[in-house]
Amino acid sequence: MTTTVDPSEIAKFEAMAAEWWDPNGKFKPLHMMNPIRLDYITAQIAVEFDRDLAQAKPFAGLRILDIGCGGGLLCEPMARLGATVVGIDAGGSNIPVAQAHAKQSGLTIDYRHTTAEAVAESHEEFDVVLTMEVVEHVADPLVFLAACQRLLKPGGLHVCSTLNRTTKSFGAAIVGAEFIMRWLPKGTHDWAKFITPDELYGMLRQAGLDPVDRKGFQFNPVSWKWRLSDRDLSVNYVTTALNPA
Repeated sequence: MTTTVDPSEIAKFEAMAAEWWDPNGKFKPLHMMNPIRLDYITAQIAVEFDRDLAQAKPFAGLRILDIGCGGGLLCEPMARLGATVVGIDAGGSNIPVAQAHAKQSGLTIDYRHTTAEAVAESHEEFDVVLTMEVVEHVADPLVFLAACQRLLKPGGLHVCSTLNRTTKSFGAAIVGAEFIMRWLPKGTHDWAKFITPDELYGMLRQAGLDPVDRKGFQFNPVSWKWRLSDRDLSVNYVTTALNPA
């Protein structure tokens, strides 16, 4: 079976697995970014599936797959919103961490140590597929995105965030985050694997998806917060694509 798993990339995150839920640990950048990621994801799902986020369980009846789920930072909020959630990760050390935290939180989430390609081969389908900060770590982004397309029901929604390949992203994500701030271990990111928004849009279309939106995640070093940007996609950005009905 074809797989896009890069063992060296998986090893990086398995080495940090115990720290997934430590907001001041090695995943501090994700914890800082998570609120704005959730705002974007929930808004896109609500629009596409005509859901009212003011309701107690607005995503009830939706089946959501989080690929590269790690410790469950996205799975748990989706489950609280009423969705049936499956979280998968190619790093086996991440799954027990995610399972234990979900149990402590009183949440039922289907966590699996597997790959996108393996789930696609089983012909499972989902309303929403999330691939947040994953595509820059796989061996073949196009093959990976094609598996995501196969996992979506007709009319399903794909949300993908990644890093742009720019001089600014090298300075922020590698020099800044890994060497100066030391938020991440050195070598966490490979700048050559970063993908420009136009390249990602092209690969999404080749994979059979229809890109409909993209936004930047912009960090403000003064307020120490992230915000969405319509214009600045120079470092972190996110896309939404639909699987044609």
